[in-house]
Amino acid sequence: MLYIREDQKGVVFKVRVQPRSSKNQIAGLFDDSLKVRLTAPPVEGEANEACCAFLAKVLAVPRFRVEIAAGQSSRNKLVSVEGVSSEQVLKALGL
Repeated sequence: MLYIREDQKGVVFKVRVQPRSSKNQIAGLFDDSLKVRLTAPPVEGEANEACCAFLAKVLAVPRFRVEIAAGQSSRNKLVSVEGVSSEQVLKALGL
């Protein structure tokens, strides 16, 4: 089950990033995290930026509403998305 919680701004959920993949895609769940494969390498914040942009596209929200709340230099991240509910996120992710 995906770890997701709502706060006054939107939602926060766990993401496990796999950089340098052949394509950007959601690869299911890894423990309680959403596993995301990204083509970007894990250097100079490229994978973090690609993660935010990809999740914004999947969730159909503007890029500026998605940010890494914790784990900037780790594969395991907490992602914050403003202006959405947990139901909207789970539906968009197909979970």
